[in-house]
Amino acid sequence: MAGWSGFVSNAGCVRPDPRLEAHRCPPKSTAAAVTPAAEALELGHFIGGREVAGASGRKGIVHNPATGQVRGEVAFASADETRAAIAAAEAALPAWSATPPLQRARIMFKFKALLEEHTDELARLITVEHGKVFSDARGEVIRGTEVVEFACGIPQMLKGEFSENVGTNVDSWSQRQPVGVCAGITPFNFPAMVPMWMFPVAIACGNTFILKPSEKDPSCPMRVSQLLKQAGLPDGVFNVVNGDREAVDTLLTDPRVGAISFVGSTPVAEYIYRTASTHGKRVQALGGAKNHMVVMPDADIENAASALIGAAYGSAGERCMAISVAVAVGDAADPLIDALQRQLKQLKVGSGLDDGVEMGPLVTREHRDRVSGYVDLGVQEGAKLVVDGRGLRLRGLEDGFFIGPCLFDGVEPQMRIYKEEIFGPVLCVVRVPDLATATRLVNEHEFGNGTAIFTASGEAARTFTQGVQAGMVGINVPIPVPMAFHSFGGWKRSLFGALHVHGPDGVRFYTRLKTVTSRWPNARRESAQFVMPTMK
Repeated sequence: MAGWSGFVSNAGCVRPDPRLEAHRCPPKSTAAAVTPAAEALELGHFIGGREVAGASGRKGIVHNPATGQVRGEVAFASADETRAAIAAAEAALPAWSATPPLQRARIMFKFKALLEEHTDELARLITVEHGKVFSDARGEVIRGTEVVEFACGIPQMLKGEFSENVGTNVDSWSQRQPVGVCAGITPFNFPAMVPMWMFPVAIACGNTFILKPSEKDPSCPMRVSQLLKQAGLPDGVFNVVNGDREAVDTLLTDPRVGAISFVGSTPVAEYIYRTASTHGKRVQALGGAKNHMVVMPDADIENAASALIGAAYGSAGERCMAISVAVAVGDAADPLIDALQRQLKQLKVGSGLDDGVEMGPLVTREHRDRVSGYVDLGVQEGAKLVVDGRGLRLRGLEDGFFIGPCLFDGVEPQMRIYKEEIFGPVLCVVRVPDLATATRLVNEHEFGNGTAIFTASGEAARTFTQGVQAGMVGINVPIPVPMAFHSFGGWKRSLFGALHVHGPDGVRFYTRLKTVTSRWPNARRESAQFVMPTMK
């Protein structure tokens, strides 16, 4: 996943593969993807229930990745501006945490209704700043709304446990109380869904929240802040600070912030976890991924290939749950490669706002060049580039940040294109002789976010599910993202911290457990006790 900044590859210009001519889909309505100058953005922050202009003087540029045009600017918060958001959240905390959970839930219900009313509006904001196709952006908003729906049931989730007479006339019970001021640091690839993995649960549990979204596509989070206010959320309970590392480091080190949630690359996740933990905060930091899909010889190969096309190239591969490695077992390899090649010839690339387009651009020019550099590297490492998407140009969108789908065969585990997270439309096929080797391959990778197996054998599926070291597993499901009432998270270097996001683990993360032991004394005086107390 992406952190708060990327790096630029030194990839050069490459002649496009003629096999990609079928991918060059001229947009039906290029004008639909262009933001008129009258709509030029000047985004600041959302602090204490109102939008405030940036005061630091530092700004970032927001692009439409399909056209390459500048949409506007977003302010980068200084440490002082970030501390102002923390102060607003701290001031709102006492009244909000004392608000009955049922009343908090009713605001979540109103917020959910507003999200449903404005789904298309939010999806369009995502498409014009991230680049993913409109239907995919719409699905992102819906998946985020499902977490809000889960948070609507917070009174049920906050119920504690009660034990009567743990000792003579002694009762004991547990209760969950808010952590305090919480913060979320979220990536560019899901500007609606990933923040909604965090703040609805945190707020419903009685916390206040500060969101630091990606500076690459900030419009959707800012619009969400307006909808929360419209739903009746008190001022200061939810705040947005746009920016870069200065804002992040302020959130990580300020003693008023009690919890940090993060989704992004593993190096940044590790930094977030180490820094925030050192400053006494609880942390959930979700890192990178290299998700494998094992294809057994008994699988329906055409179905498996279709699943791989969607999972590897959907959202241009910019998903933490994207399948980036296909592990072909035994005789599955050649038919799988053939099916992938045939289906990729039909893949339509273009502006995400145009009808029929299945894959859009990458989020920035720098990221596009970085992904292209990885393709160059794979060729240098000796992998066979079966489909080459470098140099893709689309009529009317020549300045867009596009790269076509890329497919490698003969990838080996020692190659960097296998080991590192590319985060683009690049699928690597690794050939192995059997399921045991495939499972070992997955388990030996440093990441353990998600994985999948395609097979007709219940025995193979069960063996793989029990033995694989990953946080989320799909059986004939390529992207096994849990629903809102389960929790999302990986293993190994894909997660730093003990608890996953949303669902039951989200409630555990955003609350502190308190256990009370109670006895009402009678009139008889008792002598001092000098041994460890036991219940009788």
